[in-house]
Amino acid sequence: MRFLIFFGAAALWAGSLGGRAEYIGGTSSVFAEKAGGRIITTDVTSLRFETKAKTVEIPYERIVSLEYGQKVDRRYISAVLVSPLFLLAKARKHFLTVGYTDGEGRAQALIFRVEKADVRGVLVSLEARTGRKITFQDDEARKAGKG
Repeated sequence: MRFLIFFGAAALWAGSLGGRAEYIGGTSSVFAEKAGGRIITTDVTSLRFETKAKTVEIPYERIVSLEYGQKVDRRYISAVLVSPLFLLAKARKHFLTVGYTDGEGRAQALIFRVEKADVRGVLVSLEARTGRKITFQDDEARKAGKG
């Protein structure tokens, strides 16, 4: 009986794995800006971002770039309307940009702010699942992302 309880609890816990994140912007219109949710990397075929209302799945094989930094890269700012106050914030925030091709072969990008406690696990999982190396914006991001 203890065996079944342990595995039942483990299954429930495993179903909730993932990094806490907030969708900042990108080329998708599925989520509103600042939609809170979880980045799920435990699926063997696709990355998922889940909010209470919506879920997006991106097959790992379609992910073409992964970038991590503590600020949003200028080339992606044009894709997102970001408040000037957001850019001047002094607190270190952790951003993950996922570049991928959609089902029609078009380039897409999603930008997430990932919680500090979850960022390393998400980065390691994505490198393992996609086979792609994380691109770090600078040495500070490299230190924070590699631990």
